[in-house]
Amino acid sequence: MRQSAHGTLLAILAVANTISAIPSFSTSSYPAHPAEPVALFAQSQPQAPLGLWTRLRNSVIERLWSVPPQQRNHRGGNKQYPLYSAPASLQARYGDDVVLRFRLQTADEVEALVEASNILFLDVWASTDEWVDIRLAKDVVPSLLGLLPKSLQTAHVPLIHDLPQTVYESYPSSSQRPTDNGRGFLPSSEPSSDVTNIFFEDYRPLSVIGPWMRLLASMFPSHVQLISIGSSFEGRDILALRVGVRPAKDPKPRKTVIIGGGSHAREWIGVSTVNYVAYSLITTCGKSTPISTLLEQFDFIFIPTINPDGYVHTWETDRLWRKNRQETSLPFCPGVDLDRTWGFEWNGNTTGDNPCSETYGGDEPFSGTEARQLAEWVKEQTEQHNVKFVAYLDLHSYSQQVLYPYSYSCLPRPPNLENLEELAMGIAKAIRLTNRQSYAVISACQGFTASQKKVELDTFHRMGSTGGSALDWFYNNVGVKYSYQLKLRDKGSYGFLLPRENIVPTGKEVFNAVMVLGKFLLGPDGFEGLNWEAEFQRLNQANLPILHDGDDDDEDGQAKDDTWIPDEYKNDNDHDDDDDGWGLRRRRKR
Repeated sequence: MRQSAHGTLLAILAVANTISAIPSFSTSSYPAHPAEPVALFAQSQPQAPLGLWTRLRNSVIERLWSVPPQQRNHRGGNKQYPLYSAPASLQARYGDDVVLRFRLQTADEVEALVEASNILFLDVWASTDEWVDIRLAKDVVPSLLGLLPKSLQTAHVPLIHDLPQTVYESYPSSSQRPTDNGRGFLPSSEPSSDVTNIFFEDYRPLSVIGPWMRLLASMFPSHVQLISIGSSFEGRDILALRVGVRPAKDPKPRKTVIIGGGSHAREWIGVSTVNYVAYSLITTCGKSTPISTLLEQFDFIFIPTINPDGYVHTWETDRLWRKNRQETSLPFCPGVDLDRTWGFEWNGNTTGDNPCSETYGGDEPFSGTEARQLAEWVKEQTEQHNVKFVAYLDLHSYSQQVLYPYSYSCLPRPPNLENLEELAMGIAKAIRLTNRQSYAVISACQGFTASQKKVELDTFHRMGSTGGSALDWFYNNVGVKYSYQLKLRDKGSYGFLLPRENIVPTGKEVFNAVMVLGKFLLGPDGFEGLNWEAEFQRLNQANLPILHDGDDDDEDGQAKDDTWIPDEYKNDNDHDDDDDGWGLRRRRKR
């Protein structure tokens, strides 16, 4: 009864807050509506079955260009969404932009694209070892191609061409859609049949997240505490939830895990995922022996929005804003990249000291206000409050990767590399078993690098700065043995504009990954008398929001499209003979 009342209160809260000399490749303009390899919007009526040649063509495009395959019902299964046109304000801001994917094969191509991107101050959305996604104005495309070798002048494909509409649809649905009056976008006030999960039916602005966190702390005072990490540049609290059942008068240092999101303001899925994992852990405490054991042995610090100023800016002004909002030496180019400003191997001068760059790390280490506040809080907790930080998860998007140190260079070898890789593989496996989503496991220096083919480790060409990252600072300066960056969904169909239907599935995936992390940290001594797998199966049967068993059916009852899954992963039994269930064996080597 009490739990039902708690869920009702959460629902009430969510509803109540709804109130130059650059060579040109071509003189012709870039086409306003280039052919798309991926369907960006669901159709309002059933489509005829695709013919054999159409399916073959789509398959070739997907494989050659590393374009994510078209997903079934990826706008919410059988749900029907009204068709709204993006308002004039969004048309004015994004109407002339396009997102292109470049397929890279050689080091020379990478170097040329890096140089061209720096010259034109382009917005690099994501990069892997095979492709790079770049957002730019359509009239800049000829200039970009003019700076590239001939092999790249045709080696690109558009991912998102109607950017205003895609941006518009990324905001929460509401009876009052965003208009041109300059007001912020508000969450939906429509009723939900599931009051427990209404908060996760859509993305939420900071004005809703803060009160929701306060409510959780007041509802579960036995194991939840609302804390402030510090203040942002504009004076907002950087709120966090400390979750754990700390034994009284325990003289040992309190082992603590930090899970943060929102360093880059436009990456909303990271914010919602931190909230989902926190909510699941909080509401399951006392109902699951393994989870209760975790919270007795560890504190978890959940920081949904490390960059609150930037996050607010994405709701009120620019949905694709990346940096924080502090002043720089150029008044018309505010903001510091909060994942390039940390004090370990900070190399702001080598990434370009222009504040207009999307990866500007400031004029000195810890120039970013919010990063400095978090670092000072971590130091205070370690030196004055007997806290030992043992793991750090930094949630970002997109490209579906699990990244481990180092980020700044591929030359140094982390001392505990084997354990880092083992746990990273376990995290990726947990995600795959949840919803059959594949995540690559690689060093962060490779995750930020394009086209590793035929290139030695010490000559990697990077599409963006990788020095001054939080990942490396926590690992090297704080001594966090297990420091990871998770790049969440998707692989480019929507990029940073991931539809709301992905919030809960992504949350489930990362929650299960956190459980694997917890079990790994506990080690064999922490599971005496506990049947971890059986307990999770019981929780699944109780319909709690964790550990989807990875079966072949979607929530709407339709079979999943598993054509994107590599053949070697379609039969888990081939890989799991020596790894029962969710088990991970820690290696003796440290």
